[in-house]
Amino acid sequence: MSATDTSGPDLRRAAAARALDLVKPGMRLGLGTGSTAAAFVTLLGERVRAGLDVVGVPTSEATRAQAEREGIRLATLDEMPQLDLTIDGADEVDSSLRLIKGGGAALLREKIVACASRRMVVIADAAKRVDTLGAFPLPIEVNPFGLAATHLAVAAAIGKAGCTGGIRLRAAADGTPVVTDGGHRIIDAHLGSIPDPEALSTALWAVPGVVEHGLFLGIASAAILASARDGQAHVTVLGDLG
Repeated sequence: MSATDTSGPDLRRAAAARALDLVKPGMRLGLGTGSTAAAFVTLLGERVRAGLDVVGVPTSEATRAQAEREGIRLATLDEMPQLDLTIDGADEVDSSLRLIKGGGAALLREKIVACASRRMVVIADAAKRVDTLGAFPLPIEVNPFGLAATHLAVAAAIGKAGCTGGIRLRAAADGTPVVTDGGHRIIDAHLGSIPDPEALSTALWAVPGVVEHGLFLGIASAAILASARDGQAHVTVLGDLG
């Protein structure tokens, strides 16, 4: 049963509610992007309106707009460069807490905020847990300058890392290229499987036009995963919630 199945429990909300237990007064929070992170922001907003004092740094303009609607006090990383905790979703997570992120095209800001945090905790539907990363297309954020050359170099880097599969520029519904909040483009790598995520990360970083990629390696400290059982939401934890 998926998180979008309205006949069952709301798995996104269940994972978000467990993450909310980690939030303490005075915390400096990184606020993730995506549907599960949005559930967390909604619940956080309820707590803020009830008197919880926290400050958030959003990872996208969409999250910024939602947090403002919820009445959450916000800052930038320039104003608050060290954070206590980031709560964010993931497109895939393996047993070593390696992630694929970036389905919402916010991977650059998401990784900057996560790495500025003492802890990053992932919240997700348990269906996002995988044995091997790569079934979800890997987002690669690239500079629009020299895009054709970068496209070729990314394909070569993927092959060098022992992966196979096609890559394509992400397009919006109207067929135009998706543009990130930073003005970049997204190349999605449809690899099926990534046998060595560290090797692929290294190979992609060697491409000058690559701004960031969606492999989050050694960044998450825990994952809160929600699943449905007997009509109820059940939460399991990977890693250390601290």
